[in-house]
Amino acid sequence: MTREFVADLLRTETRTLLDRATAKRDQYWGRTVTYSRKVFVPLTNLCRDTCGYCTFARPIEDPGSRILTPDDVLQRVRDGEARGCKEALFSLGEKPELRYAVAREWLAGLGFRRMTEYLAAMCEMVLAKTSLLPHVNAGTLDEDEIGLLRPVSASMGVMLESVSRRLTRAGQAHHACPDKVPVQRLRTLERAGVAGVPFTTGLLVGIGETWDERLATLAAIEAVHKRHGHIQEVIVQNFQRKPDIAMVNHPEPTLEDMVRTIAVARLILSPEISIQAPPNLETRHIDYLAAGLNDWGGISPVTKDYINPQHAWPGIQALADRCRSAGYGFEERLTIYPRYLQEPERYIAPEIRDRVLAMARSDGLARVQCLESV
Repeated sequence: MTREFVADLLRTETRTLLDRATAKRDQYWGRTVTYSRKVFVPLTNLCRDTCGYCTFARPIEDPGSRILTPDDVLQRVRDGEARGCKEALFSLGEKPELRYAVAREWLAGLGFRRMTEYLAAMCEMVLAKTSLLPHVNAGTLDEDEIGLLRPVSASMGVMLESVSRRLTRAGQAHHACPDKVPVQRLRTLERAGVAGVPFTTGLLVGIGETWDERLATLAAIEAVHKRHGHIQEVIVQNFQRKPDIAMVNHPEPTLEDMVRTIAVARLILSPEISIQAPPNLETRHIDYLAAGLNDWGGISPVTKDYINPQHAWPGIQALADRCRSAGYGFEERLTIYPRYLQEPERYIAPEIRDRVLAMARSDGLARVQCLESV
């Protein structure tokens, strides 16, 4: 990505930028938009980081802080299974055992030292007792943790959010967040690539980053993908104000900001990388499609969005109708994208390979399509 290319993107008029992005999207992905039908499993909302925009993490003294028991996990996943879900999205605070003695004691009582060990056990339980595929979003991971999770999950992810070290300073979004230091996130992306893990990452738009920092984040994602080919999707997520966060008065990004970022992501990143944005954080879905989007990410007919709980998921059938009225097909995919099913020996652990392949059609999308929300 040359400076001239970046400068051209920044000065391009929005309509022209969007036209270029949709042309690139249509050439590789066609006019079909996908989504993953998921159940959200918030394994713990304890976290050692204190991001200025986060409403998910809770301090230990908060009555809403929790670690889900195995019975809690299994009940949630079975509820999702009954509603046609195929993905169990495990999301959790980062390394709470390094901050809270209570977390260490709770884990020790079950025979675990780290939250990622408990996560692996819960993924294994889901595979043994349900038909769903785990996807894990556990934050920064070392090589051992990736090795532990790979045999029990179809895909993994961590939001890079931003490569700006400036945002780790006092008063900024990532201050006092050891796991949000950019080099730590990038190392996780790199380790996942070496291990051949189909991986999700993304950027968080509007947390105080500049346009140059936003572009640098996309360039960093593209660089690691060029080395390993494992970045299956990039989420372009807009910051949302919430009443109980430090950044409660911070301005949200505009729709113009979002569509330009989606379009720029499409033009900077390799064409095989899926570009998605959460459909519950913006009602102007057609504008996102017109910016080069090809995927809506995980949508749950069972559980709320625990990261943005004030924004309900759209009805899946209603979203399908909206896409089709705009001239786009709408299909359900698995948590692992079709491209990676073409190289199962490289990208799918042998322990789960048969299950994953059995759930896919010949084109790699979900064999059983389920659009209804109820």
